[in-house]
Amino acid sequence: MAEMTNMTEMAANEHVGRLDQQVALITGASSGIGLAIARAFLAEGAHLVVVARRQEVLQALAAEAAALGRSCAVVAGDVRNEETAEQAVQVATAQFGRLDLLINNAGVGIYKNLAQTSSEDYDTMMDTNMRSTFLFTRHVVPVLLQRGAGTIINVASMAGVMGFPGEAVYCATKFAQVGFTQALDRELRPHGIKVGVVCPGGVKTEFAIGTGRTAEGVAASGMLEADDVARAVLLMATQAAGSRIIEIRMRPMVEPLAGRDPE
Repeated sequence: MAEMTNMTEMAANEHVGRLDQQVALITGASSGIGLAIARAFLAEGAHLVVVARRQEVLQALAAEAAALGRSCAVVAGDVRNEETAEQAVQVATAQFGRLDLLINNAGVGIYKNLAQTSSEDYDTMMDTNMRSTFLFTRHVVPVLLQRGAGTIINVASMAGVMGFPGEAVYCATKFAQVGFTQALDRELRPHGIKVGVVCPGGVKTEFAIGTGRTAEGVAASGMLEADDVARAVLLMATQAAGSRIIEIRMRPMVEPLAGRDPE
């Protein structure tokens, strides 16, 4: 009988995900990499707070979560606004009583030569990519400091570690995210909080379609899949307490030995 009980317990433990009962806040969760991360986290047992402007897509994701026995709170709003960040953190603490992971994934790319890049283009990219990263991190950090634990993961780009022509401002926003990550790693690690950045090359999503990419070009490319990036984020999020990954750089296997792979 004791042996049978042990076998039952072992079988049950096999179904416990690596993020079981943890709560993750994910920005830009309605499509592409963000949606892939959300689904990967749900499969590992996490509960979610998801943020994006398209409420109907987020509600569909919440229905997926419910079918898996998970909870998914929806915050529809513009990540560039501080009120959205404040609301998301309040929802997490009120509904779940905790917050373990922040994934700053929301982003936009407008690929143009500098002379064709407007100040509006600059503001759109800087506010969506870097300002949102600052705002959500700024409001999540006090919650993690109270717990003395937690993980912050920023989804940047290979354009955050090297420059590409036609992407000067986009690269500036991504370099900013990488530098922000490196500084916060040193600031928050003494308090038990991990901070890391994932830097993928081009990914097959709707990102930058119409603002530098075409749907046909993306479909025909050998770029990374959103699920590839989600697995890297999951790897970073599931490190043992005494281990951390500071940066992951990702490239597709078809990257040419010389020349440029689009970001």
